[in-house]
Amino acid sequence: MEYHFLGKTGLLVSEFCFGTMTFGGKGYWEAIGKVNQEGADDLIKGALEAGINFIDTANIYSYGQSELLLGKALKNLGVSRNDMILATKVRGRMGSGVNQIGLSRFHIIQSIEESLQRLGTDHIDLLYVHGMDRYTSEEETMCTLNDLVRTGKVRYLGVCNWPAWRVMKANGIAEKNGWSRFIALQYLYSLANRDIERDIIPMAADQHLALFPWSPLAGGYLSGKYSRNQEKAGDSRRDSFDFPPVDKHRIYDIIDALLELGKSRGVSAAQVALAWVRSQPGVTSTILGARHLGQLTDNLASAALRFTGDELKVLDDLSNPGPSYPAWMVERQHRDRLPNQIDI
Repeated sequence: MEYHFLGKTGLLVSEFCFGTMTFGGKGYWEAIGKVNQEGADDLIKGALEAGINFIDTANIYSYGQSELLLGKALKNLGVSRNDMILATKVRGRMGSGVNQIGLSRFHIIQSIEESLQRLGTDHIDLLYVHGMDRYTSEEETMCTLNDLVRTGKVRYLGVCNWPAWRVMKANGIAEKNGWSRFIALQYLYSLANRDIERDIIPMAADQHLALFPWSPLAGGYLSGKYSRNQEKAGDSRRDSFDFPPVDKHRIYDIIDALLELGKSRGVSAAQVALAWVRSQPGVTSTILGARHLGQLTDNLASAALRFTGDELKVLDDLSNPGPSYPAWMVERQHRDRLPNQIDI
């Protein structure tokens, strides 16, 4: 297991982060996973034994059950709090009250107190805002997050699912006021979902932000269970919960390449897909989810997989969505920007 610095901080996190979205299975989340306490203990133990020191959850996952199961698993296993980096999230609806959602000071502080209690800890190492809230100003959100850092209840801040301009705006407000900034990004990224290469990844590189891809197997679509002739796997959450969206006109060519490359290397298609994400520039730690230990073990084995240039090109070419505007115009206008490129 390799370890990478969290952005410009001195904190080291494992190249894989274990995600606990499969823990609980309450309500909406049942289709994703129904891991109970025994299963949670086994999965956390397996992750720790593989060298993972970074675990991701969210208050919204099974409406608090994921945090509860994770906190109990760490206690059952006797894990030292100082050896573990815990991340959770805030924003989602946690009750029927009109203020039990969003990024207001009211909801953030209430949510953090409840998350700390469920996790059985006195601090959160990395707190993400889990999405946008158009009705709360960035000033209120960033000020509240800064207050949590100053009290010691939160160590670092991250953001999920925001457009790049909004991240820059929020960090600009924080910098102007001397507040803590977002230093980590958790975004959808896989061979089937490369949208963030247009704005998010360039922003991360420019601003030295850590990048943590979620759903690197596109919700199981890139696991090798699906093909043109088999659109239902029978044991995958995709069968009843078709998320995240993928271009099904293109994805089967990618899956064919994953299966072929996996066969030539003696590894699973999932390992190939995960290795591709891990190898992309700027990726700090890739989030793995699992419903059972065998699945986790197979996914972790992708750490040993390295691509040749030709293998990487096949995957890149098949999955490349192509440039969007204004990216293609920027590239076009820079063709002769350097002295040795002048062509009149």
